[in-house]
Amino acid sequence: MEKTNGREAIALPTVETGIENPGLELTEEGVNPEETRRTEERGQSLGDGVGPSTHQRKSLQPFSRAWSFCKRHASLFKKILLGLLCLAYAAYFLAACILDFQRALALFILTCLVLLVLVHRFLKRFFGKNLTRCLKPFKNSCLKLWMKWVLAGVSLVGLILWLALDTAQRPEQLISFAGICMFILILFACSKHHSAVSWRTVLWGLGLQFVFGILVIRTDPGYNAFQWLGDQIQIFLNYTVAGSSFVFGDMLIENVFAFQALPIILFFGCVMSILYYLGLVQWVVQKIAWFLQITMGTTATETLAVAGNIFVGMTEAPLLIRPYLADLTLSEIHAVMTGGFATISGTVFGAYVSFGIDASSLISASVMAAPSALALSKLVYPEVEESKFKNKEGVKLPRGKEKNVLEAASNGATDAVGLATNVAANLIAFLAVLAFINATLSWLGELVDIQGLTFQVICSYILRPVVFMMGVEWADCPTVAEIVGIKFFTNEFVAYQQLSEYKNKRLSGVEEWIGGEKQWISVRAEIITTFSLCGFANLSSIGITLGGLTSIVPHRKSDLSKVVVSALFTGACVSLISACVAGILYVPRGAETDCVSFLNTSFTNRTYETYVCCRGLFQSTSLNGTNPPSFSGPWQDKEFSAIALANCCELYTNAVCT
Repeated sequence: MEKTNGREAIALPTVETGIENPGLELTEEGVNPEETRRTEERGQSLGDGVGPSTHQRKSLQPFSRAWSFCKRHASLFKKILLGLLCLAYAAYFLAACILDFQRALALFILTCLVLLVLVHRFLKRFFGKNLTRCLKPFKNSCLKLWMKWVLAGVSLVGLILWLALDTAQRPEQLISFAGICMFILILFACSKHHSAVSWRTVLWGLGLQFVFGILVIRTDPGYNAFQWLGDQIQIFLNYTVAGSSFVFGDMLIENVFAFQALPIILFFGCVMSILYYLGLVQWVVQKIAWFLQITMGTTATETLAVAGNIFVGMTEAPLLIRPYLADLTLSEIHAVMTGGFATISGTVFGAYVSFGIDASSLISASVMAAPSALALSKLVYPEVEESKFKNKEGVKLPRGKEKNVLEAASNGATDAVGLATNVAANLIAFLAVLAFINATLSWLGELVDIQGLTFQVICSYILRPVVFMMGVEWADCPTVAEIVGIKFFTNEFVAYQQLSEYKNKRLSGVEEWIGGEKQWISVRAEIITTFSLCGFANLSSIGITLGGLTSIVPHRKSDLSKVVVSALFTGACVSLISACVAGILYVPRGAETDCVSFLNTSFTNRTYETYVCCRGLFQSTSLNGTNPPSFSGPWQDKEFSAIALANCCELYTNAVCT
């Protein structure tokens, strides 16, 4: 060992190769200084042929230092960039709100939602432990029991006061309340284990459904918010026309049902897949499931599946808990199935909206059905086994397996093709079968001099008491009973299409009665019917549910078959109870049409307002033989009353027009 340039060097023996080879010296870094000098000289003479020269390495040093500096301070640069983006967005947001707040309302609401989520995360991260420590006294069993009884008493007194004060002006709402009691008693009579019913779960579920109904239907902020949300969804779905008109042409889009409604399923499926890939669907589902779990005391798996049914279909929701399906109890399986039968999927939601069905009512019905489905499922099939999923932590949902947003969009659209095809095939098949059944029943009826016997007529008689207990006026009961019967015995798609036809007739100003047949139903009946149809509870869904779940857990086929009929019946009752809640809470909204001012203008087209005003004018008109007709009420002493009567007689038929 000897010193070389102040460094310790190791002398290696010469290798015998027949060539004189003096020993090489390596420093501690493993580099021979002499060899380095020779390499640099060759690099200078040969340029880039051998390696970078010292000059080139020196020229690259600033870039290397800059790159290492950026890597060391990457987190700081990210924070600075994020801060600049936030400042830019804040400036844009303020400018949009100052210029036209009404126009920027959607941006304002989305921003508030994002801020709410960020505040929630901040509080949970920095103050979560302190808040948990503050809530520890409430875990005392005596205090907990006392608070439960107080809450139950306050709720009972509040419900009694509500019914006493609110129904004093509209006594027909008591019929809907009686309908809720009737359905609950029927389900309790069908309960598998009467003594094991958890009334906490039942009452909490029905209470949450009622409170959410009050928020959405009765309060102005909630009603306006959901109306706005429904309008935005309608605008969003209208973008489907851009793609479908390019593929099919404007003529088919305007005139053919299949090219109007089915492309919306593809578009909505694509959007839902993107949201699932981004993790937004999972986040919302987990928050809803967490809330339902801590209030109702249900297990994590069944709660998560039912909450997922708000957004996805009855065959997709069980996939959220696929690893746990094999270990579910019968009661949990019943709850999972009931949630699927009681709600609709987000994909077909767009198709129903395209029919003209009120979007806010569909959203409200689907969300209200989640707690009610859990409650009624535990009423019919209470838990008597030991569940493996009683922990409060819940079940984690993975994000989508796609590599990027484009793949998620493509997969969502491709998967929706099967659903759209399934919808089209079912419509063709069920409508054809329904036409055949009606023709057969009509033929059988004519043999015994019964005219016009159809499946709808039979349903109108059998289900008339049921829809009357939902709060539908008796005159509208036959029509609503027909639609509900079509939904249960065929499917909800056909039923919503039938409801949309009645709604379009009303809006187009068709006379209410023509030839002794009712042409449309009231707005109140439309809302109640919309809630009653919002669910997959029909006979054909039994095969779909069994097929989907059996493919996941084939060894539990017998258990699935054992509870599916009960779950179907329970899911149907969930929709009917939601309709009863809508019947209790519904009140006419919007200012009534000023018919005197309306008929004082020139009108030539039929609308719902035209029909209502003309009917009021007909009722206020009396004939006096050969003398001109006389008018009463608001039409008395109005110079244009006779002209308005003549205009109404041109559009509608009435005895005063002769």
